[in-house]
Amino acid sequence: MRSLKQRLRDRYGWLPLEELRNKVLLGHTAVGMGRFERSEVRRLLRTMPGGVRPRARAAVVVLTYKRPDGLLRAVESVLAQTMKDLVLVVVDDAGGGLPDLPADPRLHVVGLRHNINVPGVGRNVGIGLTDSRFVAFLDDDNTWDPHHLETALERLDGLEHENRPDAVYTAMRRLMPDGTVRDVLSVPFDRKLAWERCYLDNNPLVLRRLPSTRFSRLRRTTSVAPKEDWELVYRFSRRHRVEHIPEPTVNYTINPDSYWTPWELA
Repeated sequence: MRSLKQRLRDRYGWLPLEELRNKVLLGHTAVGMGRFERSEVRRLLRTMPGGVRPRARAAVVVLTYKRPDGLLRAVESVLAQTMKDLVLVVVDDAGGGLPDLPADPRLHVVGLRHNINVPGVGRNVGIGLTDSRFVAFLDDDNTWDPHHLETALERLDGLEHENRPDAVYTAMRRLMPDGTVRDVLSVPFDRKLAWERCYLDNNPLVLRRLPSTRFSRLRRTTSVAPKEDWELVYRFSRRHRVEHIPEPTVNYTINPDSYWTPWELA
């Protein structure tokens, strides 16, 4: 006779079961993180020009921690987008050591009052500090091609209203630490496939700003799976349409020194 876990796995797949376990074991951590997030948005909003949320067609959030060289490349790739109507918020997870960043009125740099190591909360703070129709994310060791946002927004805004998706993600070039291309990750969105595979990532993702456009606040260690980006897209897709664009527009570094993602390079 099959165990309850086996029956649930057959019905719901691996990752939803793991996420359910996370919510049971880590749900208490989301309460304090939620309070911290709301407090930080209120505090940091007072540091924004005029005390108001900068407004643009797209808001981009870059979360960083002690990676100045990578952060500079990431920021430059956002500011070089062909779609210029954007606001960029760099959220420093109290790591210090930020590089000199370009003087651009679209760029805002904020620092959390102490290190929390909860990527979802750091990104939620960036969302809360902006006003936009769309939201996108980039990690501090990755870059975008110049047409990344333009490509995504053409899909989000270019179709007839009833056929428009609410989120899209492009393909990613996965790079080794020396810069060589390991492969291209391009997987059409399939909610059934997402039950079993963690192929969803925040770096190529562009979403319409909706009440559900927020990350999980659970305190996930590097060994906890699935990650907050998978959780966001999987939850978002319950009520909203998600589509994949097979064109690679993101350079994603497989970084063994990553603060948030464990990598083992053979």
